[in-house]
Amino acid sequence: MPRPSALASQVTTATTLMLLLLMIDGCVAKTHSVGGLDAWAVPPASRPDVYLRWGKSARVRLGDSLMFLYPPGHDDAVQVTARAAAGCNVSAPLLRLADGNSVFNLTAPGRVYYTSTLPGHCRKGQRLSLDVPTANGTYLPPSADDLAALAVLVKLPPPPPPTKALPTLESVDDDDSGAAPPAAGASVLAAAVAALCFALLVYK
Repeated sequence: MPRPSALASQVTTATTLMLLLLMIDGCVAKTHSVGGLDAWAVPPASRPDVYLRWGKSARVRLGDSLMFLYPPGHDDAVQVTARAAAGCNVSAPLLRLADGNSVFNLTAPGRVYYTSTLPGHCRKGQRLSLDVPTANGTYLPPSADDLAALAVLVKLPPPPPPTKALPTLESVDDDDSGAAPPAAGASVLAAAVAALCFALLVYK
């Protein structure tokens, strides 16, 4: 059995190694797949804010990378300024990649903006904005252009209404077939069963 001093030394060593591993993990840059399991494309009508939500939930750090996955030749990914993002102006992007496996490095703190140059894609919700912190984990205050862009980004088109309308009370009332509604039939049956049970108890 190890001595108490030796056991304490082993615990200290193990704790130090664990802290070192955590520090190393915090220093290693990570690559984030934009949208998670979703490919980079126009969001489905049922989830028009998929990139807005992902940008808010993504925990990126300075030095990390963003990966945009899409079929090569069918789309692209561009980094644009805040003002260009607000107006979906992709005529002069800061950087454009179209290889289907586009990686953008987050080399500076501040808010970054990405979209697609395909006609109509930006206005249909295929655009991303996220905030990159400084090396010590703090965030820079947004500029006036950032505030204007964020105000536009939250105004995405709402999801469409259901294709099949739900039944209404009017549709039930208009039924002139003479049949009792299901709920009424169930109530009559329950009352009949209760009466039968009562009669059996009385005449037993």
